[in-house]
Amino acid sequence: MPMHMQREIERLKKMILSLSAVVEESVRKSVRSIESRNSALAADVLASDVRIDQTEVDVEEECLKILALHQPVAIDLRYIVAVLKMNNDLERIGDLAVNIAERTIYLCERAPIPAPFDFDGMCHKTMAMLQGSLDAMMNMDPGRARAVLAADNEVDDINRQMYAKICGAMRRNPDHAEVLLSYLSAARSLERIADSTTNIAEDVIYMVEGRIVRHGRGQE
Repeated sequence: MPMHMQREIERLKKMILSLSAVVEESVRKSVRSIESRNSALAADVLASDVRIDQTEVDVEEECLKILALHQPVAIDLRYIVAVLKMNNDLERIGDLAVNIAERTIYLCERAPIPAPFDFDGMCHKTMAMLQGSLDAMMNMDPGRARAVLAADNEVDDINRQMYAKICGAMRRNPDHAEVLLSYLSAARSLERIADSTTNIAEDVIYMVEGRIVRHGRGQE
């Protein structure tokens, strides 16, 4: 690899890792905000979204510059393509954290109700998946990435259970419907975060091994 391109790829690595750290912190704050009904934490999440959006643009521009100037091949090309895709997923995760924070702000203005579901459990599983996918990306570890893929069904199952429990709770207590729907919206955002973390894990496998596993995950 030419020295100049190597320096630019190293710079790109630092940029995507910096973005992943900000996004992870944003999700962590959004989860903590809704668990503890903390509107100040939710406000922090909303404020950080501008930085995430700008960094996503900067990373994309850096990728396109490397592609145009150096025309990388083989593993370097796979790395640039994977970073472009992960960059998009990280920005999407940041948007979903904002959605959760907005639900927190709404819930803080309403009287608390007993939760008929394991919302905290879903939060913790989703955070574990996010941390796992980012660790896999940082360490170029396809084994860690595969562990993230295996955990996705658990979050999907919890979300389905929550949906059924929330529908039942709304039938029993229709006056709680708006609050329960806010929890349901937050749960859907968590599920989508989990989906985006699986995308990142799949891209790590592609980056390291050159294998596209998205359509054959059931056979992994």
